[in-house]
This record gives sequence, structure tokens and C-alpha cells, in this order.
Amino acid sequence: MKKLLALVLCAAAVLCAATASAADINFVTAGTASTFYPISATVCQLWNDNIEGMRATATPSGGGIDNLNQAYDGEAQIGIANANLVYQAQEGLASFEGFANENLRIFAGLYLNPNQVVVTKDSGINSLEELIGKHISIGTAGSTTVDEAAIHLEILGSSLDGIKAEYMDTSAAADAISNKQLDGVWIMAGTPNAAVTQIMTTTDSKILPITAETVEALKAEYPWYAQSVIPAGTYAGQDEDVPTSAVKLTLFITADVDEETVYQMTKVFWENWDMLTETHAALKKADPKEACNDVAGVPIHEGAARYYREIGILE
Repeated sequence: MKKLLALVLCAAAVLCAATASAADINFVTAGTASTFYPISATVCQLWNDNIEGMRATATPSGGGIDNLNQAYDGEAQIGIANANLVYQAQEGLASFEGFANENLRIFAGLYLNPNQVVVTKDSGINSLEELIGKHISIGTAGSTTVDEAAIHLEILGSSLDGIKAEYMDTSAAADAISNKQLDGVWIMAGTPNAAVTQIMTTTDSKILPITAETVEALKAEYPWYAQSVIPAGTYAGQDEDVPTSAVKLTLFITADVDEETVYQMTKVFWENWDMLTETHAALKKADPKEACNDVAGVPIHEGAARYYREIGILE
């Protein structure tokens, strides 16, 4: 009887060990037509193929805020969102007021999305302060770009009330500038951006600098900001580097996904990086060495941190 009991216990232990790494992971990014939905599908397949017991699914979503709301409701375990949204969701601020989610962690910081404030040379605008009184598109109502414009102007002692604001998408704004209906446009996106390319190619325009001093003032109030540079030659007629502010696009993950599973997910993700960047060009802007930087102080998941310590980018 004792031998039988021992065998049963041993079998149970083996079964538990075999299933300990099993995980149901819902990966949310954006709509099926977005850049990142097919990336999430590829990554989920990698995890399923390389991690025993993994059941990862890529699910379409409404983007960053929706992704974080799904994480709060327990419907998603990993997703994509800018660092500012992850910070606000963790702290229960802005769109997440009253719904703080202390369960959020960083899986990986991907790349910086810089602010690109493009103005026509005829407008006479040479700095953010000189946007006051000018006719500027600041993105569609409720968009991240509207918030970006408001925050920057606030830091400089002004507000959106000081400009003649239009709420247009980037394509419409680019057309309006080409038709001399706007003085400029505020865009927050990775570079090169199609609308900025159109403006810089078809009109006599320039990108305004956002100085290091302004970025430091922003960081004092909003810890998700980082200094960035739009390299010379990114756009037609841009002969010099342009300093600007930026927010990092991140992959967040919930703390209740166990450490070993997240370690394996992180390892598979980065060790297949060459394949991922060959298949999905958008990822070429990401740098594994910067995966833990500019994430607004949101903690790195311990499973991911374990991998980052192994490769020497985290102490």
C-alpha cells in the first residue's frame, strides 16, 4: 500500500511539473487592419510552438485604452500600450480614474513614438511658444495627440485655447497643409510617418524642435516622457537632427502570469527577434538593449527581468 501511495504521489508530482508552465494568454493589440495585430499573431504562434503547455491567442482590440481595460477585467494578460497609458492605468489616473490596476507590469519597452510638430515656413513659427494664435491640427478629438498638444502647451504656460485648433486625422491634415488651409499639424507617431513625409515632400515646411529643457520640465510632471531625436534625412529637406519629446510604446503584462511562464515568453520573443523583424518591419525600430528604459517607472515583470538580467541589460 505504501509503495502504491508513493507511486501515485510521484505520478501526481510529474503531472504537476508538466503542467506548471501551461498558460492561457490573451494578447491584445489593435484592430485586424493595424500594424500590430499580425505581429501579435506571429508572436503567439512562436510561444505556442516553443513553450510547453502554452495556449496564446491574438485577439483584435480597440487599442491601448481598451487593452488596459481588458487587463483590468481579467480578459487579457498581455497587450500593447504607450507608457503613459500603462502608468495612468496602474495609478488610476485620467481615463482610468477610480480603476487603478496595481497588477500591471512591463514585458518589454519597444520603441519611442516622437512628437512631430510640422509647420509651414510661411507661418513664421519657429518654436512651440509661437504656435499661439496659429491654425494647427492637433489630431482627432479624444486622440492621444490632442493630449500631447495640451500637455506641452500647459508646460509652456499656455493651453489649447491659445491656438486655432482643428481636430483632423493625419491624412486630412496633410492635405489641408498642402492646400494652404493650415499653418501646421501635431503628429505623434513612429518615424518616418506617411503624413509627415507627404507634407515635407510637397510643401516648404519644417519640424519644430522640442528642447531638452522642455522635455525635462515634462518629465517632472509626467514621468513617461523621454528625449528623442528625429535623425537628419528622415524627411525631405530635413538636413539636421531635430530634438523632440517621445513616449515609449510598450508591451505590458499582468503580474498574475507566473514568473517561469513570463521568463520563457520573454526569452522566445527576443531570441526570435531576427525572424520577427524580417517579417514585421515595424519592429525594426525596437532595440532589445532599450527594453527596460523609458517605461515611466512601471515595474518590469520578474519573469522578464530574469531574462534581461541574464543578457546583461538589467542589474
